[in-house]
Amino acid sequence: MKLKSLLLGAIATTALSPAAFAERGSDGQVNLILWQAPSILNPYLSGGTKDSLAASLVIEPLARYDPNGKMVPYLASEIPTLENGGISEDLTQITWKLRPGVKWSDGTDVTAQDVKFTADYCMDPEGGCAQLRFFEGITEVAALDALTVRITYEKPTPFPYGAFVGVESPILQKAQFANCTGARAPECTAENFGPIGTGPFVVDEFKPNDVVTFSANNNYRDAAKPAFAKVLLKGGGDATAAGRAVMETGEFDYAWNLQLAPDVIAQMEAGGKGKPVAGFGPLVERIMINQTDPSPELGPDERSVKRGHPFLNDPAVYNAMSLAIDRPLLVEIGYGQAGKVTCNWVPAPAAYNSETFDCATQDLAAANKLLDDAGYLDTNGDGIREANGKPMKILYQTSTNAVRQDFQALIKQWWSEIGIDTELRNVNASVFFGGDPGSPDTFQKFYADVQMYANTFSGTDPQTYQGNGLCDKAPRPATQWQGDNISRFCNEEYDALYAKLATTAGLEARSEIAKKLNDIMVENGGMIPLVHRGRLSAHSNTMGGVDLNVWDSEFWNAADWYRIK
Repeated sequence: MKLKSLLLGAIATTALSPAAFAERGSDGQVNLILWQAPSILNPYLSGGTKDSLAASLVIEPLARYDPNGKMVPYLASEIPTLENGGISEDLTQITWKLRPGVKWSDGTDVTAQDVKFTADYCMDPEGGCAQLRFFEGITEVAALDALTVRITYEKPTPFPYGAFVGVESPILQKAQFANCTGARAPECTAENFGPIGTGPFVVDEFKPNDVVTFSANNNYRDAAKPAFAKVLLKGGGDATAAGRAVMETGEFDYAWNLQLAPDVIAQMEAGGKGKPVAGFGPLVERIMINQTDPSPELGPDERSVKRGHPFLNDPAVYNAMSLAIDRPLLVEIGYGQAGKVTCNWVPAPAAYNSETFDCATQDLAAANKLLDDAGYLDTNGDGIREANGKPMKILYQTSTNAVRQDFQALIKQWWSEIGIDTELRNVNASVFFGGDPGSPDTFQKFYADVQMYANTFSGTDPQTYQGNGLCDKAPRPATQWQGDNISRFCNEEYDALYAKLATTAGLEARSEIAKKLNDIMVENGGMIPLVHRGRLSAHSNTMGGVDLNVWDSEFWNAADWYRIK
């Protein structure tokens, strides 16, 4: 199977055999490997994709998105719309009906009180909820009866599908988490490591940054599923080892996020044990630019909190840094057919992809001129420009990964050619994306000048995702370093335009506003987009039911997986 054909739209799937689900647990164990190891199984306390991915085997939302980006009900019986009366005429309320008869894995009933509790849990101002953006504008979540939940917004909300939709906003069991609200949330280790859920599996044991073991949920709503009795999820290592473990040695059945060079993937596939699966969603590899001062000389309440970076806030600087980068070369060496040059934060769906910028051509001469004209000069001849009398030196960090380290080395060289000295640092991915408020090495704390990573959003509407750029979403000590505005970007025009998006109906009008938000973020130095990445994973030749989903959790249909006999 060639990567090119995969990425031109052939997302690999395997037809279910008629007898695939004759008996729950009949297919033994399935082995998964996430080289970015999960640190917690509560997505509300982590911004890391690997944590919400692992948790999705256990806890579920009211609705999620299928591989085509279509919203489909999960714990809800249907998707509320204006047409079926689920959304009020004035667009201020959405009413969800829960699927009757759904049980938690402990055998108790799932009720509207669990949904209401989850909202209260995340919206608690002392809780440091990493997914608070999904609950923006909500004034009340009310349980009308055992199976009916009504969400009320403070103003008309044309797209009210943020809370409880997608992998990052699942339902928590009230009975389990009742004593874990507010500032106590991160202290509830047993609950955060072993949530009771409604999904196809239950947690047997969780070892942070290492191994998670699961068993089939005996109270899962489909009596014949899941086919696998056990799941072993191994974390850690690197993408290369993960790919080999599936496609060459056959030790594992599924490897997620194989951020590897195309020739490496091809060599692995030749091993004959597994195959790559890929698809393009809105995943973007980017460089985030710290809008605050990360100096270690500052105290913990000021470092990466105090506004105004010594020089990275200057458009001449961040535009020069962007001009110095050869994006086509990054795509070629890092992703091949699994990557495209992008100048945008939101490159997909196509309706939301701005055409404002052209960043495909590297221009070192223009970059140097920008810095010269702005007065950043090398006055002592050491090859490094100065800003306010001090050398322009930056710390550039990312997670440990072969492709990312290749990118770092190239970008360091290009930036040296425009007089910016760069120190490189890489952090174990499980720690970097872990969200531990006590760790100095998380991407949320951002104790560096720039950092590189990729993330994406569930579904096909970017409103909630673009809420990551709002001023009040910056991680800080008061939020236990949770929050999605990683660069600490703050722009009044952006906030006002986002408020307009939240009350605008119609795809065309919404897409125009979303494009403008994208442009404000990029033009004002919130980030430097690099590569529109295809999501690439791999599964064994004996694993059936895999249907790669770039709009939600890759494990979205784990209940349908089975062993090919």
